[in-house]
Amino acid sequence: MRTRTRWSKTTAAGVTAALGIGLLTGCSSSTGPGTPDHEITVWSQENLPDRVAATQKIVDGFERKTGIKVHLVGVDEGQMPQLIMSAAASGHLPDVIGAAPLGQTWQMYTSGLLNTDIPRQIVDELGTGTFEKNALDLTTDHGVNLGVPSDAWLQLLVYRKDEFAKAGLSTPDTYGKLLKAAKKLTTRGHDGMSAATDPSDVFTSQSFESLALANDCQMVNARHDVALDSPRCATAFDTYDKLARTYGAPGTQTVDSTRATYFAGRSSMMIWSSFLLDELAGLRKDALPSCKQCGGDRRFLSDHTGIVTALKGAESDRAAQFGEVTSWVTTKTAETAASRAFIEYMMGSGYESWFGMAPEGKIPVRQGTAQDPDKYVAAWRHSKLGVDDRKPLDEVYPSALLDQLAHGVGDIRRWGIQQGEGALVGATNGELPVPKAIGAMTSGQTSPSEAAREAQEEVAALKKSLQ
Repeated sequence: MRTRTRWSKTTAAGVTAALGIGLLTGCSSSTGPGTPDHEITVWSQENLPDRVAATQKIVDGFERKTGIKVHLVGVDEGQMPQLIMSAAASGHLPDVIGAAPLGQTWQMYTSGLLNTDIPRQIVDELGTGTFEKNALDLTTDHGVNLGVPSDAWLQLLVYRKDEFAKAGLSTPDTYGKLLKAAKKLTTRGHDGMSAATDPSDVFTSQSFESLALANDCQMVNARHDVALDSPRCATAFDTYDKLARTYGAPGTQTVDSTRATYFAGRSSMMIWSSFLLDELAGLRKDALPSCKQCGGDRRFLSDHTGIVTALKGAESDRAAQFGEVTSWVTTKTAETAASRAFIEYMMGSGYESWFGMAPEGKIPVRQGTAQDPDKYVAAWRHSKLGVDDRKPLDEVYPSALLDQLAHGVGDIRRWGIQQGEGALVGATNGELPVPKAIGAMTSGQTSPSEAAREAQEEVAALKKSLQ
């Protein structure tokens, strides 16, 4: 998972300007919209070496076309909140930030750090109708565009189709089917489910939220009250406890251990993100499937894995999809014309190269142009997947799955965002009250009802501190 956001009022207050300046070597002070010099600083949270190199190639093309100088800085998402707050305090904000997740975008917005006129102009220029509506809704506050939504990843439930067929089990797309399958497939030395329990990682929160949304368990209700102790949330906590503790591996389960267990063939189901797809197909040497059948066939696991996008809980009327939408945002001191030109380029001429660097986790939310409405989704289907070995996405995975992924963006639901509590979402990603409650529950320290109450109290206190 790429998303490792850490941001809250507490952490922001503790960051010194000296730390920010030290970490921002090479980042020039923004000249602001009033004094354009055709030179901008762009922070990108796609900071893995291969992705920085790929982004730099796109930037080089933009510089040749426009004559605008771009200082590209790869920044780790976990450090971004601290860097932004210290940069704001020292007057060294970048002009543009790329791959900003929803919680982070909303928190920058509520902190008054964003220029929202530029994204509105860009979306209008490119055409509102060329974007996935749900992506725009998630990045808009009562008509105010917080950023320009670029791409998305989805949370997935993956399962062994061959083991399910042998056991006579149906697709695990509801709470009931999940629990039935997990129970039946849990045997000595084999787990029915791999699910995160690490109290110190936002991945645990993402995993739980995907299951909680399936039961329409919301972090806050329509009255903006924290609602994690609701009956639907109580069911979600109880279900997650059974899946992760009763039918999962003992000990703390992390983003890496859950994947390793499933890849080794020691579990029948796993909750992970769509970033898994290149590794699942054996296209990354640093994370190859290691099941006994995988040695002679790298594609064995991907060929025998089924994928569920939207889940439905016991008390919900409809299935729900968890995912992340990342955006291009401009700061309050951004050089207006140059920043706008850059983002328009990244969403136009450079767009296919941008989402093509990791198509499994960068599903385009701008689907095409007015003249060619499916241009970018079609290009995404043909984008090359993998790192050490690269193959076209539609050669590795069937069209039906790609349809699921593309359509899933329109079904993404998120805690707090639709209720206008984006700042709280960002803060919980810093303090991690839900992962802490999950960790205590799945280690046997508390019951599911106690975990729900603890999460309720912690999030309510955090919400009060933000007022």
